[in-house]
Amino acid sequence: MKWFKAMAAACAALMVAISLSGCAGSSTKESTGGYIDDTVVTTKVKTALFSDKEIKSSEINVQTFKGRVQLSGFVSSADDAKRAVDVTRKVQGVRIVENDMKIK
Repeated sequence: MKWFKAMAAACAALMVAISLSGCAGSSTKESTGGYIDDTVVTTKVKTALFSDKEIKSSEINVQTFKGRVQLSGFVSSADDAKRAVDVTRKVQGVRIVENDMKIK
């Protein structure tokens, strides 16, 4: 009977470990907590860009992965692109800004 209880406990521990490993991140995949953090950073960046009246933010796309923010889309001038990058860098949680915006 002790052997059965020990095997049941070991199987339960193994199932918990396997379940939790699905939430872990890697270099190409975010953890659940990392995904939530990046969503918050993306929202903060979009809010900061929208709040800046000099930037036409409706045509700028924002994507975040592990604190690296990618700005893409279209802007009217190089100055607008530079301003968008500067505004993004000031947002808490942003580590790196990649500028992939095109001037139309």
